[in-house]
Amino acid sequence: MVLTRKSQLNSKPEEQRKSPKKQWSLKDFEIGKPLGKGKFGRVYVARELQSKYIVALKVIFKEQINKYKIHYQLRREMEIQTSLRHPNILRLYGWFHDDERIFLILEYAHRCELYGLLRKNGHLSKKASRNGDYYSFFYIASLTNALAYCHEKHVIHRDIKPENLLLDHESRLKIADFGWSVQSRSKRHTMCGTLDYLAPEMVENKAHDYAVDNWTLGILCYEFLYGATPFESETQSDTFKRIMRVDLSFPSTPPVSEEAKNLILRLLVRDSAQRLLLQKILEHPWIIKNADPAGTCDT
Repeated sequence: MVLTRKSQLNSKPEEQRKSPKKQWSLKDFEIGKPLGKGKFGRVYVARELQSKYIVALKVIFKEQINKYKIHYQLRREMEIQTSLRHPNILRLYGWFHDDERIFLILEYAHRCELYGLLRKNGHLSKKASRNGDYYSFFYIASLTNALAYCHEKHVIHRDIKPENLLLDHESRLKIADFGWSVQSRSKRHTMCGTLDYLAPEMVENKAHDYAVDNWTLGILCYEFLYGATPFESETQSDTFKRIMRVDLSFPSTPPVSEEAKNLILRLLVRDSAQRLLLQKILEHPWIIKNADPAGTCDT
C-alpha cells in the first residue's frame, strides 16, 4: 500500500495544493487530546504543523486489522470517504502509516456526536436556539441531502445512526463513518449495520439497495422526535420480529405533529420499492414547512 501525501492542508481544505512527492508522517502533526476510543484504535485532535490547520487524527492498529481481517473493508472505507465532497459529510483528507499503525487525517467536527446530544436531552428539541439545539427536521433535511449525494455517486451508507453523526462548530451535521458503506450499481447481499436500524430486507438476508438508507432516515426521524428507536425490544429476536411486522406506534408524549408522523410512516415501509424517495422527502410538508432543504435553519 503506497500512502502518498497527495495534498497539503491549509485554512481552506477545499483549496488544497498538490504536493505529490512528499508523504505525510507523524512528524507533520502536533498531537492533542484524545477525542474517542473505538474497537480498532483511537482518535485525537491534532494540528498540522505547516498550515496550523486543526484536524482529527484517527489511529488504527494494524494488529487489530489483521485480527479481524478488515483489510478490504478499511481500504474501501478510505477510498469512498476520500472521494466524497459534501458539507454534511466528514472529509477524509489523507492517510499514512508506520510499522504498527494507520493514521487517517479527518476533518475536525468538535462539538459532539449527535448520540451524546440525544442521550443528554432525551430527544431533540423542536425549538431552535443559538446554542446549537437545532430542529429535528433540520438534521433530517441535512441527512437527506447528504445521502442523495452519496446515492448519486452509487454509494450506499448502510449504517446511519447517531453514533456516526458529528456536529461541527456551527452545529452542522456530518456523516462520519463509512465502515459499512459500499459503492455499487447492483444490489448487495451482505447483512451489516446496527440492530435497531436494520431494514426488513437486511433482517431477512435478502438483496438490498439504496432504499436501506431511506429506511434508516425513518428510524432516525422517529428517534430524534421521541428519544428512542421505534422497534427497540428486550431481545434481538423480538426486535427482528417488530421490524419485520413494521410494528410501529407513536407515543402521546412528547407531542409530535401529524406531518412528522406521516413522513415516518412513508419511510418505514416493508416493501423497499414503496419507501419515499429522497427527493420526495425534501418535498414533504414537514420539511417544507419547517426547514430549508438547502441546509440552513431558521433561528
